[in-house]
Amino acid sequence: TMRLQAPQFQALFTPGLRSVAELFEKKNYELRIAGGAVRDLLSGVTPQDVDFATTATPAEMKEMFTAAGVRLINNKGEKHGTITARLHEQNFEITTLRIDVVTDGRHAEVEFTTDWHKDAERRDLTVNSMFLGLDGTLYDFFNGYEDLKNKKIRFVGKAAERIQEDYLRILRYFRFYGRIAEKSGDHEPNTLQAIKENAKGLAGISGERIWVELKKILLGNHVNHLVQLMYELDISQYIGLPLDGNLEEFARVTKNIQNLSPKPMTVLTSLFKGKDDVTNLDLRLKISKEEKNLGLFLVKHRQELTKAQGPEPLRPYQDFLMDSREANTNSKIFELLKYQGEEELLKEMQEWSVPSFPVSGHDLRKMGVSSGKEIGTALQQLRDEWKKSGYHMDKEELLSCLKKL
Repeated sequence: TMRLQAPQFQALFTPGLRSVAELFEKKNYELRIAGGAVRDLLSGVTPQDVDFATTATPAEMKEMFTAAGVRLINNKGEKHGTITARLHEQNFEITTLRIDVVTDGRHAEVEFTTDWHKDAERRDLTVNSMFLGLDGTLYDFFNGYEDLKNKKIRFVGKAAERIQEDYLRILRYFRFYGRIAEKSGDHEPNTLQAIKENAKGLAGISGERIWVELKKILLGNHVNHLVQLMYELDISQYIGLPLDGNLEEFARVTKNIQNLSPKPMTVLTSLFKGKDDVTNLDLRLKISKEEKNLGLFLVKHRQELTKAQGPEPLRPYQDFLMDSREANTNSKIFELLKYQGEEELLKEMQEWSVPSFPVSGHDLRKMGVSSGKEIGTALQQLRDEWKKSGYHMDKEELLSCLKKL
């Protein structure tokens, strides 16, 4: 058996975890680290969240924690067998081993078990099905560690069965492929077959759940390959993507954008031909208002709002920003520059501080312009002069300009 002694693993042993471990040991309940955290630790990554699994039932855990005076946090997870305990300013989410009895492709009815193998069996992918004892012993029933080392993404057991338990697992397969696999196209044919045959099941999954997975896919590796695959396997239509997505543009933009940390919506918009595609995505996935506005902005301006030839390539973007009356236009322009693959201009634009117009109505009154209407007209004329000067003219220059006008 393999025993992990990595520094990332040692670092987990906070006073809180030591106390939790002691309580379980006293009662002879087994406690192990489960799922994604094990995968991260084996990859030498510090896990963001650590989930624990145990042979103790929720009732047994509650009794044990209550007797020890440990605070329990909201009991929402309890019907799935999860108890959250808070010790030393840290939350510990601990779930009883379980078997899925009935599944409808979205939710499962579970019964508790003390069999680690049975619990591993109902998990989605081999790399997510491992457990790690607190002494560092690895419990790996489905060769997850081998797969992780070889950068292979495989379902636990039969792909079709795992997918039918929860159709969202199709997208989880893609997400982890984008995180772990070394090269595009390294799939087992029968896995792709199972995905294609079950793609329709995604129609019954809520838009919010799909969007969470899709965003992670869009920011992972191999995104061009994976989205092309979604079209080949007939998944795209069930998750709100346009039927005739612009795959050429998608390939071009995903290449442009690789190191520019775009927002997921910026990547996705390259599939869209027009604003209806954004609306349809929103209807299916319930994206945020900000995401929707970004999509509409990019679709509308990606062709016309481009850099100028000559010494001031940024001018069109700067002028657009200065004329805009909307909030956060600058962040939309940053995303547009990423979309267009303009890395240098993006840096310049991010460093450009928006100048403020130096003349006010008060200045004009001092010069004897009194009617509100005249002031409005004069300010607009001066703004135009100021814009022509590249926002360089100062107050004095602008006011002497007014005299000429």
